Amino acid sequence: MRNSCISVLFLLLISLSGILQGAEKSSLISGGSDPAIDVQWFLAYQYGEEKGESHNEFLLKRGYVNIKKQINDGFSGRITTDITVDEEGDGEGDVEMRLKYLYLKNSLPSIGPLHKPFMEFGMVHRPWIDFQQEINVYRLQGNMFLERNKVISSADYGIYFHSFLGGDLDRKARKALGRKSAGRYGSLAFGVFNGGGYHAIEKNENKTVEGRLTLRPLPGFLPGLQTSYHGAVGNGNTEESPNWMAHSGFVSYEHPMAVLTAEFYSGEGNIGGTAIQDTLTFEAVPQNGYSLFAELKFLRNRFSLFGRYDHFVQGYDSGDKITDRSIAGLAYHLTGSSKIILDYDTAKTVSAPEKDSRVLELALELKY
Repeated sequence: MRNSCISVLFLLLISLSGILQGAEKSSLISGGSDPAIDVQWFLAYQYGEEKGESHNEFLLKRGYVNIKKQINDGFSGRITTDITVDEEGDGEGDVEMRLKYLYLKNSLPSIGPLHKPFMEFGMVHRPWIDFQQEINVYRLQGNMFLERNKVISSADYGIYFHSFLGGDLDRKARKALGRKSAGRYGSLAFGVFNGGGYHAIEKNENKTVEGRLTLRPLPGFLPGLQTSYHGAVGNGNTEESPNWMAHSGFVSYEHPMAVLTAEFYSGEGNIGGTAIQDTLTFEAVPQNGYSLFAELKFLRNRFSLFGRYDHFVQGYDSGDKITDRSIAGLAYHLTGSSKIILDYDTAKTVSAPEKDSRVLELALELKY
């Protein structure tokens, strides 16, 4: 990890150099536009059974308040509050607010195949989840596959780099895919992070390196087709620092009328350091799995049918722990990202039926 830290310091020097150069042209404190504020809420009613207990309640699943400020031509800042319900801590169900993002963003000049590159420093994005949620837009229903199984997190303390590849995808294709911006040949992202995620206190001195490479092989013929590799290496966020490694391949196809994705994962351990064989050796548990997702849009894209199937395996010495999850839903799209969904989520765990769940949900995503 020493080389990783050196790389971080090098990137920081580049960013600080850019700040000093930008300060000569405009004030970092008083320049730029007024702050932009937007709000996103996930509200729901759920009925069912989870871990042997009945479930019948209205709830706040998530709430985000984004404050963004353009400082000058090259620099901007963002603060995002993450509002959720404290179900496990001392609050006993109280609504709590924490920070998810708080970073300085440096937009860099395009060079060679790197198009519209930028860097973030502070509480930043991690390379995978944010990208995946641009394709599977049903975060309202629940976390993406790897985050739901506690393999990785969507944000962390660290430094992050992102770039599109080979210029912009043409305007017609971007409009068909519902994107304001997209790389003609794909995109890449990587970073160095504390490793515990934005909601965890750092419990060791190890750092995690995580990256993603996405290629769009046929931008003129099939602009919606992308293939991605995502990988992470580091240590779980405990004092014992068990090994943590993740590799995943992802194929996605986006069309104005449909979305299809397939994700395949292999690794050991997890971000929190809890996927271990025992508390004597703290040996990381090998893991693998896959996730399939499909969405079919109809009636001028006002409605969607969507479904997902997750298969996740943890190879404990005492026997494999296998979890299968099936999700089916109907969505009504209001405007922009706002939508109403009705979904049924069922999960079965081999060798631990007491952890099975089945939940019927009516949920609202409101963004303005």
